[in-house]
Amino acid sequence: MPVFAANLSMMFTEWPFLDRFDAAADAGFRAVEYLFPYEHPPEAIAERLVRNGLTQALFNAPPGNWSAGERGLAALAGRFEEFDAGLSRALLYAEATGVKRVHVMAGIADRADADAGAMYRHALRHAAERFGTQGLDLVIEPINTRNMPGYFLNDFAYAAALIGELGLPNLKLQFDIYHCQILHGDVTMRLRALLPIIGHVQVASVPSRNEPDGEELNFPYLFDELDRLGYQGFVGCEYNPRGKTLDGLGWFKPFEGH
Repeated sequence: MPVFAANLSMMFTEWPFLDRFDAAADAGFRAVEYLFPYEHPPEAIAERLVRNGLTQALFNAPPGNWSAGERGLAALAGRFEEFDAGLSRALLYAEATGVKRVHVMAGIADRADADAGAMYRHALRHAAERFGTQGLDLVIEPINTRNMPGYFLNDFAYAAALIGELGLPNLKLQFDIYHCQILHGDVTMRLRALLPIIGHVQVASVPSRNEPDGEELNFPYLFDELDRLGYQGFVGCEYNPRGKTLDGLGWFKPFEGH
């Protein structure tokens, strides 16, 4: 049975951020994820995790200037020092929270640009080495061009080939079912093919990015398929509730407490 992680950047937003940990635990979640923790001290987040018996499933390394439209630094030539400083900051939060995987965003860059491609490979090698010394996996996520125009990593086949090319044991694929369906379709067959390199799964309905309870995809089938495939990781609930978070958790009832 999948272990679902509530995404606290998108769910439970009726509460202040730190109180979302309590709300998620009260709703039956055993794990949480979020985009960025950096507005809060690592000790404060660690205390909420321990208080509620929650596992930290995932968070992102610093993405650059998010409010100015930056979506990661890994593929941005000339930004390596800032990228590396962000890894140091992420490692502080990883140590405090006990997380085992961190998502590094590529950034807005042209994949046909040789400098961007070279920078991305260099950044991933460097980040994987730094994370590996702390027992962490580095995950990379293809993101669809509708939600994030111009994002460097926007193809699952490219991501899989890159992971194979680099051959880094702790470099894994973050398989977001929502992004995969929009980019390529054929989600089940891609899950089957890519399972050996998948380090994290995320889910939301398509096309609306709401609760995983309908629209284009058969989510009960996909959740069963993850079990059939023997997937042992977390499934992050990276969706925007249609209304109040608690009112939309009917899909989660069969999994509550697991």
